[in-house]
Amino acid sequence: MSPTPVAPAPISARRPVPADIERPEYVGQAAPLPFHGSEVKDAETIEKMRVACRVAAQAREEVGRHVAPGVTTDELDRVGHEFLCDHGAYPSTLGYRGFPKSLCSSVNEVVCHGIPDARRLEDGDIVNIDITGYLDGVHGDTNATFLVGDVAEETRLLVERTHEATLRGIRAVKPGRRINVVGRVIEAYAARFGYGVVREFTGHGIGTSFHSGLIVPHYDDPEHDDLIEVGMTFTIEPMLNLGTHEWEMWDDGWTAVTADRRPSAQFEHTLLVTPDGAEILTQP
Repeated sequence: MSPTPVAPAPISARRPVPADIERPEYVGQAAPLPFHGSEVKDAETIEKMRVACRVAAQAREEVGRHVAPGVTTDELDRVGHEFLCDHGAYPSTLGYRGFPKSLCSSVNEVVCHGIPDARRLEDGDIVNIDITGYLDGVHGDTNATFLVGDVAEETRLLVERTHEATLRGIRAVKPGRRINVVGRVIEAYAARFGYGVVREFTGHGIGTSFHSGLIVPHYDDPEHDDLIEVGMTFTIEPMLNLGTHEWEMWDDGWTAVTADRRPSAQFEHTLLVTPDGAEILTQP
């Protein structure tokens, strides 16, 4: 039986964050301030990011443990919100450009940026949980796609292969290479299975800024050819679709769904470029 198409559902009130938790500068603003720093981080920033990324990864895994048929995505948001706050971290998505929740929950044909709501997960669904923590002045960003009950083999393979594509993109990172090597590797792997690779949503530089301006495409894009340097931190987060790479936006201005309404999967890690490759910072 095919999963029920995803449709908008009621969204609960914004969850409060304890007053003693530091807020990113964009909270309460229409948009974040432009980033003007270096993509190469100093040792102090890197150590802070190790902590923020570890907390975000732990939050991702904690939310994943609650994924089950009958659970609402709003309940998953509560779990992630409380975990981050309990660890002194601010949920970076909450209030980012007006986003109303503490994580993104993207079910089945939702490519990314799904808003947690009252929809209950169904047996056979997949759900991506994208969660970011802001701690000690830096962000750690990660996501994973979780299986809900008994998932059709075609969709389960999409999830497994999207995870593999992410790891292949990470392994392609080496100082001296250009950033578009990541997308070249991911797109070549996805093409083996006829998967669509979403183009408009990319990986990004991250640190004191949630999105620094550095763009990491997941397809072969000759225009984005920034030099990869030791000390850079950025995300790799490919979205692979069972069908077309094209997508449409819901009226909420956030929820992107595949144009053919076939499933989409995604994984994401925050990375640190080292002398011999990339260190995954978002490990629990």
